Amino acid sequence: MENVRGLFQIMTRRFGFLNKNCCTAGGFEISLVQSHILYEIDRQTKPSIQQVSESLGTDVTTFSRQIQALIKMNLVKKVPDSEDRRVQVLSLTTEGKYVAATIDHQMNEYLDEVFSHMNDFEKETVLRSIKLLNGAMAKSSMCCITPLG
Repeated sequence: MENVRGLFQIMTRRFGFLNKNCCTAGGFEISLVQSHILYEIDRQTKPSIQQVSESLGTDVTTFSRQIQALIKMNLVKKVPDSEDRRVQVLSLTTEGKYVAATIDHQMNEYLDEVFSHMNDFEKETVLRSIKLLNGAMAKSSMCCITPLG
């Protein structure tokens, strides 16, 4: 039988290695965690600090430090919510949008290159399998449930 955990370890390591080395955009060195934060802020509509933190499965204290670093880089803005001033809403600055789009482009180029080594049937099979796996993980009692499903 295949070593399933081993397969996941290899894939995760390769993907992590890519993220560690690809996230330079607009003169900024962006960490893997920061790239995930930018992606989530960009994906959600007027997200609060709490919402993005929960989406990424990060505790708010650790998350707040990352947000402060992104604010210092002028990539993220934090403003009080118009309806509830206690809630801080996050958004990307113009530079933040550029950096997020650049990282997104780099990741898509990488994935296109990876999939170029497969025929259409193999690519569709892999993507369908990933969707199935994500769905099964979302239903698992051992996995964290996130808005990503």
